[in-house]
Amino acid sequence: MPRTTEGNIIALAQLLEGNPVATIVVDAEHRVTHWNRACEILTGVSADQMIGSREQWRAFYLEPRPILADLIVDQAVESAIATFYEGKFKHSELIDGGWEAEDFFPAFGERGRWLYFTAAAIRNADGEIVGAIETLQDVTARKQAEAALQESTAFLSQIVDGSSVATLVINSEHRVTHWNHACEVLTGMPADALIGTDLQWQAFYAARRPIMADLILDGVGDIEVDHLYHDRFRPSALIQGGYEAEDFFPHFGVDGRWLFFTAAPLRNAAGQVVGAIETLQDVSERRRAEEALRESEERYRMLSLTDSLTGLFNSRHLHDCLSAEVARSSRYGHPLSLLVLDCDNFKRINDGFGHLEGDRVLQALAAVILHCQRRSDSSFRYGGEEFVVLMPETTSGAAEVLAERLCATFAEQVLHSAAGEEIRCTVSIGVAQWQGGESESALVRRADAACYRAKALGKNQVAVAAFGN
Repeated sequence: MPRTTEGNIIALAQLLEGNPVATIVVDAEHRVTHWNRACEILTGVSADQMIGSREQWRAFYLEPRPILADLIVDQAVESAIATFYEGKFKHSELIDGGWEAEDFFPAFGERGRWLYFTAAAIRNADGEIVGAIETLQDVTARKQAEAALQESTAFLSQIVDGSSVATLVINSEHRVTHWNHACEVLTGMPADALIGTDLQWQAFYAARRPIMADLILDGVGDIEVDHLYHDRFRPSALIQGGYEAEDFFPHFGVDGRWLFFTAAPLRNAAGQVVGAIETLQDVSERRRAEEALRESEERYRMLSLTDSLTGLFNSRHLHDCLSAEVARSSRYGHPLSLLVLDCDNFKRINDGFGHLEGDRVLQALAAVILHCQRRSDSSFRYGGEEFVVLMPETTSGAAEVLAERLCATFAEQVLHSAAGEEIRCTVSIGVAQWQGGESESALVRRADAACYRAKALGKNQVAVAAFGN
C-alpha cells in the first residue's frame, strides 16, 4: 500500500530527529520547520523556541542576519554570500547548488566554537525552491589541533632559523621546507631560491645527485651511502637511522671547503619517515690545522732521519733500514747488496780550500748518489765523508755496475771555490752482498774493507768483497 504524504512527512521528521548531525530546515518564508535534538544540544536552544519562528539567527549571532540556509532560500548569488562569509565558504562538492562554510562563532560557550556547516535547497516536484536544509558540526577540537600544529610548526621554524648551525629540512617529496640563515651564509644560496624545490643539490655539487638527507629519506643502507661518500661516513652514534660524514667540497669558495654534516630522519606519530633534517658545519680550519700538524710531524720525522748537510738519510736510520732489509732477505732468500763510499783525499780538500768548500763537495757527492741510485735504493751519510747505499733485491754484480757509474759520474764533477779555483774529487767504493746468516754489522764491515781495498789499489775505483771474506 503506497505511503501517504502525511506518512512521508512523519518519516522525514523522524529521520531528521534521529540524525546525530545538528540539522535545521526552513521553509520558503524562512520559518523553521525542523530543529532536531542534535541542533538543540549544539546550540543550547530548544526546538520549541525555534520551530515556526524566523529567528534562527538568535542561536548563532547577536544581531539579526541570515544563516546560510536563508541565503539558499533567497537564491543569493556568490557575491551576496561572500558578504557574510568572505573567504570562509565554497561550493559543495557533494550537493549540486549547495554551499559549505567554516566559521568561528564567538557567542557559543565560554570561548566560542568553530562550526562546519552546509546548506542546500529543498525543491518541490516542479523544481521550485520551497525551503533549505542546513547541517552543522562542531569542529572546534580539530581547529584547535590545527592551530596547535601551526604554532608548533612556527616554533620549530624559529628554532631552525635561529640556530647558528647551517640546517636544512626536506619533506617526503624531497622538497626543501627549511633553509635557515646559517645555511644561506654557508652555501651562498638564498632560502627563497630553494624552499619548495628539490634543487638542494645545487648548493653543494656541480651536477644533480642526492645529498645525505635525500639518502636518509630514501631509506638506503651503508652500501649506497658508501657509493657516494667512500669511507668518509659512519652511522650516527646519537640518532637511530642517521648518518654523519666529512667531505671536501671543491667549488665552495676559492679553494673549496671541508664540511662535517649529519642527517637524520623525521618521523610522524606513526613512526613513518616523512622528511629528513641535515646540519652542516665548516671544518676547513680544523682540517687545515690537522694537515699542517701532519706536515710538521712528517718534517720533524724526516729531520730526525736525515743528515742536515746532504739531505740523505743519517746513520741512525741506516740501522733501522738495514735491519729490516736483512730480515726480509733472510725470510724470502732474496739478494741484498750494500755500497760503502769514501771521498778520496778529502782532508786535503778541507785543508786546502776550507771546510765550507769541503761541505760543498759532500753535497755534490750526495747529489750524484741520488741521481744514480734506483727507486728501490736508499742512501745514507754514514759519517764524515763516508756514505752508504742500500740496494735490496740486488746481487753484487748489479751493485758493482751502479757503483762504477757512480764513481765515474762523481769524478767528472768540477766545483769552483770562492776564489775561482777548480775543485775535483773522486770516490772509492766497496761492494758487498749479504750472505745468509750474516749480521748487519758484518755486512757493513765487509763493504767497508772492500772500500779500503779500492783506495789501496789507487782510489777512484770499485772493489767487490768476495763471499766468505
